Amino acid sequence: MTTPTTTTAQAPVPAPRTPAPANALTGKRRVAFASFVDENYLPGFLALLRSLALSNPGVCEDFIVLHDGLRPASVAQIRALHPRIDFRRVDAEHYDSYAKGDQDNYLVRKAYFILDVFRVRDYDTVITLDTDMVVLGDLGELLQLRDGLAAVPQFFYGQHKLNSGLLVIQREYLSDEFCAKIDEVGRAGTYELDKHDQGILNAVLDGDFVQLDARYNFVKRRLSGDLPVPDTTAILHFTGRHKPWQGGEAGYGQAEDRWREFELPDAEFHAAYLALPGTKHHDLLVHYGTPHVRRTADPESARRVAAAHIAAGEYQEAADLLGAVRIPVDDAWPHEVLGHALMSVSRYEEARAQLLLATAAPNRAATSFARLAQIAWIHGDDATAAAYAIEGLGVDPTHRANRLMYKRTKDVSTPVEGPAAEQLAHVAFYMDRQGNAGDKLLPESVRLAFGQDTGPARWHSIHAHRLFDEAALERVNARRGLVIGGGGLFIPDTAPNGNSGWQWNVPDELLERIDVPVMVYAVGFNAFDGQAYGHGRDRFLSSLRKLVERASFFGLRNHGSIEKVRELLPPSLHDKVRFQPCPTTVTRQLVRGWTDPAQRENTVLINAAYDRSGLRFGHDYKHFLAEMATAVKELGKRAEVKCVAHSLDDERIAFDLRREHGISLPVIPMYDFGCDEIRSTYARTKLVIGMRGHAGMIPFGCGTPIISLISHPKMAYFLSDIDRPEWGISVHDRHLGARLVERAAGLLDDHAATVADVHGRQQELWKVTEANAADLRVIQGGALI
Repeated sequence: MTTPTTTTAQAPVPAPRTPAPANALTGKRRVAFASFVDENYLPGFLALLRSLALSNPGVCEDFIVLHDGLRPASVAQIRALHPRIDFRRVDAEHYDSYAKGDQDNYLVRKAYFILDVFRVRDYDTVITLDTDMVVLGDLGELLQLRDGLAAVPQFFYGQHKLNSGLLVIQREYLSDEFCAKIDEVGRAGTYELDKHDQGILNAVLDGDFVQLDARYNFVKRRLSGDLPVPDTTAILHFTGRHKPWQGGEAGYGQAEDRWREFELPDAEFHAAYLALPGTKHHDLLVHYGTPHVRRTADPESARRVAAAHIAAGEYQEAADLLGAVRIPVDDAWPHEVLGHALMSVSRYEEARAQLLLATAAPNRAATSFARLAQIAWIHGDDATAAAYAIEGLGVDPTHRANRLMYKRTKDVSTPVEGPAAEQLAHVAFYMDRQGNAGDKLLPESVRLAFGQDTGPARWHSIHAHRLFDEAALERVNARRGLVIGGGGLFIPDTAPNGNSGWQWNVPDELLERIDVPVMVYAVGFNAFDGQAYGHGRDRFLSSLRKLVERASFFGLRNHGSIEKVRELLPPSLHDKVRFQPCPTTVTRQLVRGWTDPAQRENTVLINAAYDRSGLRFGHDYKHFLAEMATAVKELGKRAEVKCVAHSLDDERIAFDLRREHGISLPVIPMYDFGCDEIRSTYARTKLVIGMRGHAGMIPFGCGTPIISLISHPKMAYFLSDIDRPEWGISVHDRHLGARLVERAAGLLDDHAATVADVHGRQQELWKVTEANAADLRVIQGGALI
């Protein structure tokens, strides 16, 4: 253990703030649709929901149903058609004080209830749809809108007035101030009374709205004379008294035929959705596909739904659904998906059987062999893993997973280790060549926190993703202790297993039999905004609790993770969870003989991450890319801007900037670097703008200023811990480009002071690390390694 140079007491750190909700930390926009629904308009709303799903199968946002009372059967019908319904009862009496053209007409009274949408406070963007609409085309453009209040101008009244059937409302209008303006006009009656809610909005806005193309609210009056609906129509609006579900109106037959396309029984609707080509949203596919599979027992439908579960980390759900269906022996793809699900919940023998069946089909064989190789490797059988990988490469020589497994297992050399009694065992994610650069550096950084010898003489390596079996237990119990970490090991979908529910594949009964000190060091709770543990939550909670109970030291790398983990533990265990910064953040203190660069290269390095892109960017990737293009152009006037790729996928920003904006960025392939080269590259640059956690923590640890592109809560957690939240900008920020340039300029203009600030912030983390080192030394009986 590194000898402390200042104090052995737990050093004071800034009081941790209770983490805000994840979307508040990442800035990710919360988007919802909304409609006012009553019993009379229920048939129209059900058709609207079906049309939205069939026309936009990849879109599933929350849907707010405003109502003044719905029958239970109606509620059930609505829920059956959408997995994310949020019923909210309107304050009907609030609108009785409004001046109206006909106070006694119940339809007139209800026409104002949609205005309750402006009282919504928990979304950033709300898209309202009248219940006499059907969606016929792509709504992607509406979901990407970020400014103002958008609507289509009225058909008969020119460009000054909007049609309120479709509104795209941004957060600045979802406010008490705007509601007060609506109330003032409504109560005064200073609007077109016969236009109801639409009249009030036009009086309040006075033409100040973002004008959308008519295809987003294409009123049926444009089709008088039984004209066909134009192919470009995205939303068809059946304005007027006569609604299609009430018999319709003469002269609009072709328009009403389009509405009747969505008047489907549930079984036909589910089948129609599953038959659509292209990408489907997980929530919709599961919501419609599950009853369809139960009704039909169709193995292909079951495969698709199970694959959606797997993509979301819902492995047990996938195994349960597909395992209940009879799969023909020669139907390879469902066998492969079921094998994937079964291995992800550690039902390895059953998984092998399914995957072996799948290898018979040439188009599924390579992937199936790769999974068989992975199962063998998990069990410590490198020879069998290599043999399966070779078979997979024989089917497809370009198959990346088989190639990586073959390289991992061929000619495996066992390092010469020192005496077991003088070693620590180390459970970590040991990254393959061309793997994530941050994960590659982590094991060595953790070991440096315990001493300068990071090799096999003092350390016994245990890959977290391999099954921790009796032989592994025996090897651990022969050592001086067990270190687990660092990195974001608490995440459900990286190396899934049914033994622990997190990255270390350890059964509870073996964890309980470890009889040497267990030290959890700088681990992070790495779940994304919107990511959950599904049916594996109980398994994870049980494993986590046993780990905390068993651990002599349990240190998490940020206070955000501490709060998240404490929420999952009984109060009696809360005090065992303590702060231990990631050792990469104190690199300058850990690396023997470290010297800061006498002169830095005039470069700015940019890193962007693309794993789980939907969780990172939502609907805002196009916006993010355009804003980054602006920033790169401006920063390029001050320094050479380069892309630093922690993994192969990180190079995408360079490709996309060139294709979409004509900007060329040199790429630094950090995934090919060794630990010294990673540290040296980050130490020599002037500024790092990074989206990955270790694209912030590693350069910070090397003394280099950083700006974090926040798409994951952990980025905000780290900046909060060092009391520099201003060093982070959400990837969803409306003015990302300008703010990024402004903050980068501030750091670069007074670079020496900024570097000194980084050093000062780092020193606070080092004090915590040293204090923890003293406790760890006591745990190990005072011996150093």
